[in-house]
Amino acid sequence: MSEPTEPSVGSAGPRLDVAAVRARLAGTTGRQYWRGLEEIAETAEFEEFLKAEFPREAAVFERVGRREFLKLMGASMALAGLSACTRQPQEQLVPYVKMPEQIVPGVPVYYATAMPMAGFGTGLLIESHMGRPTKAEGNPDHPASLGATDVMAQASILGLYDPDRSQVVRYLNEIRPFAAFSETVRQAIDAERASGGAGVRILTGTVTSPALAHELTQLLADLPKAQWHQYEAVSRDNIRAGTVLAFGTPLNVVYRIDKADVIVALDADILGAGPGKLNYARAFARRRQVADPKAAMNRLYVAENTPSITGSKADHRLPVRASEIETLARTLAGALRGQVPSGPHSAWVAAVAKDLLKHRGTSVVVAGDQQPAAVHALAHTMNNMLGNAGATVVYTDPVEAQSVDQIESLRTLSADMEAGQVNLLLMLGVNPVYDAPVDVEFAKRMQKVALRAHLGLYVDETAELCHWHVPEAHYLEAWGDVRGFDGTASIVQPLIAPLYEGKSALEVVIAVGPNPGRPAYDAVREYWKAQGLGGDGDFDNAWRQALNDGVIPNTTAAARATTLKGTGLPPGKATDPQTLELVFRADASVYDGRFANLGWLQESPRPLTKLTWDNVAHVSPATAERLQLASEDVVELDYKGRVVQAPVWVQPGHADNSVTIELGYGRRRGGRVADGLGFDAYRLRTAEAPWFAGGLEILKVSARYPLATTQTHHSMEGRDLVRVATIGAYRADPEHAFHGHHHEPGPEESFYPPWPYDGYKWGMTIDLNACIGCGACEIACQAENNIAVVGKEQVLIGREMHWIRVDRYYAGDLDNPEILHQPVPCMQCELAPCEVVCPVQATVHGHEGLNDMVYNRCVGTRYCGNNCPYKVRRFNFGLFTDWTTESFKPMRNPDVTVRSRGVMEKCTYCVQRINHARIVAKREDRRIRDGEVVSACQQVCPTEAIVFGDLNDKNSRVAKTVAEPRNYGLLAELGTQPRTTYLADIRNPNPELAARAGGPADPHRTGSNHG
Repeated sequence: MSEPTEPSVGSAGPRLDVAAVRARLAGTTGRQYWRGLEEIAETAEFEEFLKAEFPREAAVFERVGRREFLKLMGASMALAGLSACTRQPQEQLVPYVKMPEQIVPGVPVYYATAMPMAGFGTGLLIESHMGRPTKAEGNPDHPASLGATDVMAQASILGLYDPDRSQVVRYLNEIRPFAAFSETVRQAIDAERASGGAGVRILTGTVTSPALAHELTQLLADLPKAQWHQYEAVSRDNIRAGTVLAFGTPLNVVYRIDKADVIVALDADILGAGPGKLNYARAFARRRQVADPKAAMNRLYVAENTPSITGSKADHRLPVRASEIETLARTLAGALRGQVPSGPHSAWVAAVAKDLLKHRGTSVVVAGDQQPAAVHALAHTMNNMLGNAGATVVYTDPVEAQSVDQIESLRTLSADMEAGQVNLLLMLGVNPVYDAPVDVEFAKRMQKVALRAHLGLYVDETAELCHWHVPEAHYLEAWGDVRGFDGTASIVQPLIAPLYEGKSALEVVIAVGPNPGRPAYDAVREYWKAQGLGGDGDFDNAWRQALNDGVIPNTTAAARATTLKGTGLPPGKATDPQTLELVFRADASVYDGRFANLGWLQESPRPLTKLTWDNVAHVSPATAERLQLASEDVVELDYKGRVVQAPVWVQPGHADNSVTIELGYGRRRGGRVADGLGFDAYRLRTAEAPWFAGGLEILKVSARYPLATTQTHHSMEGRDLVRVATIGAYRADPEHAFHGHHHEPGPEESFYPPWPYDGYKWGMTIDLNACIGCGACEIACQAENNIAVVGKEQVLIGREMHWIRVDRYYAGDLDNPEILHQPVPCMQCELAPCEVVCPVQATVHGHEGLNDMVYNRCVGTRYCGNNCPYKVRRFNFGLFTDWTTESFKPMRNPDVTVRSRGVMEKCTYCVQRINHARIVAKREDRRIRDGEVVSACQQVCPTEAIVFGDLNDKNSRVAKTVAEPRNYGLLAELGTQPRTTYLADIRNPNPELAARAGGPADPHRTGSNHG
């Protein structure tokens, strides 16, 4: 974490009186939505920040030094119309002498592949322009993506072109050829053959790749005493241990969310984390549709420590400390057996148990990855009691090549190194010096190994302490294979030759193995040929089909029958409710730290906090009151004598007496972007308590640390922008279900001339009932439209450049508020306030209804931004686009203008995609078909919340969604007639539970909504 300072403009500001905020909320009547504590408190600093949204020119330089002043002065000249003509650096253009037949300029080509993530694969379609990968999309044929992606898959394109990637093979900081590395390692292996390889250790992350597992097995076949270890910082150890405890054998667990009427998540973020999250989010959202009055809507109960994406969509959410989830699970299991629940949450448990029993075979209980084995075993027990096994829960053999306790495996390796039993340590794609539990003492003990070799994308913390380092090939640069969360296998095919002659783990294992010299392509082909791909027919055709489809047929893991063990669970551990608990979570963007150098992800606002560029210590409002803490206070976190400093973030809905910190920050050798950001949570993490533990002590430091959050950048000015109702109220009276949300439709008369639409009339709807607030649309838009990153200082003063933002709203009390998400792109207003004020007609109304931007006309008056009631325009004050780094040039989408500075930017409905479809349709002498144009935000969305199309086509999906009673326009009473409209959120509360604090009342509900 960088040095604490006084709060900057745009930070959380001075200390807030949480008790006063709570009292202000208690004094309100009706539903009140709020985005942050600062908005409720209405502090002078918050009001001043809102007024400074469009600062005078001099305000830019109030807090910068002379060098920054001179740097920014060029941006301010845009106000005089000078820098709108900023010249791109001169580049030599060389035309083709003979055009390659397989390349058509301007026409992208898509290749199917899969992105390995912590060992598990997500099927992708990669867009390539003339041999340059530029965009990742989901593969609709792959069960782990179903055509969608997450923020990490979208940002993987930036990872490919990251100039900070490792670029050469190193031996003690000297550049060496790869042949020298492989020869050295083979010699070390040969020297160990006499002892059966007793001194050889290989450390990888989770491996599901069949070809890599096969090559590792071949390598170790002649070394019976060598050992292969696996370790991931975000491991699935508890899932494996839970199935062993419940069934006596390790199993893989796959949930059929599409078949579940009732879902109970016990500290499980099934919609926002894990290798199956995209599949589960899609299935969950499809069961929330309300257009069909006969369709049964699912119901979601969530008990969790830290507010999550899944918790934000819950019909009933219960904040519970992580250590108390096990007690809650035991009580729920007892209630299913007929025991009367007791304790502080007895009413919640009784209602949930009754609902589960009513939906035997169509319900599911899910335990979170961070919860101990006992909670997982309890979940399996409850699912078996309810008849869900084989219906909504499917068990298969493990997907991993080796199903091991990874923390125990790392401990064993560490003990062997300490004992001097390891002579060769080969680490493939891992960084244990950074992310291993602190009590394992990996960095110290590793240095006792005679020969240490490392493969990695970066010269990271582990590479720094190794003799040899080999640059790792990006997944888009190398051949391989990988399995998805359900066992489905895919070929990982490269789209570009390695930029830095990197090697994949498969290539390294082959190079140091008994049969070196084979290309990875041959190794993967040979493996699948041996597995019978193509059967007795033509293997080559089957291989080509697998490459084309992105899925190898008949590889999904088969379901297997299970029988619960007769032995009972070990007794639960007592917890002290007054003890302060430390909780670890993977970051929503940088994960365990592997993506920390990707600026797109650093600047992506986190789904619940809207924080960027930092990690924090989350505490509940009540805990903040008790400890006299406020957001941006710096504290010392002391756990078992280990201390780190962290800024505080007061998080509504967080469990009391608990502090959550994110992994993935505090990097020392992660790249120029990552280094120095945030604090290193791994310094407090132990192998005994990798996810949560009691006994944390907090000491407040007399300093403040500015946090760049986007949650308060725009005020609703008291207007309700999100709408929500219960399913009972909606189906009883669709037109009047949204209490307190009656807005005037806007004046019909206008000074604007009428605009005839004889051709297309583009429009978009966003279903708030489906949106989970994951932020994938923001990163997809950034990748598609060449949007620059601006950095923390610019975000602090409200100048992030995203063309679409995802607002997060709270309603109700501070301790357990209702949470709602709302994506906000340009509304593409029919009567656009921005168009009439532009003095140079840089923003104009297109003949198909789009609010078009003409960049070379813009002179930077920013009148359009001032006149936009939705605040969706972004003025690029600075030259944020990196024109000089060579590796970034092939990354950019050639179909979208790259803006320099001094122009206004905003959502364009991906007009380049509309034009591409128009060209194809014109060539075929037809109209553009419905669904033929898919915007970047629509394509990435895992829940299909966004629908785009032609409003003139009454049979189009967008026209049908606009006709739904839930549809409304944002601030439609202003008369702007927005083309982007919303479908209101619908919740499905249990009538036997009191409405959530601040949640909608449901006088129309008399019974269950499940069919």
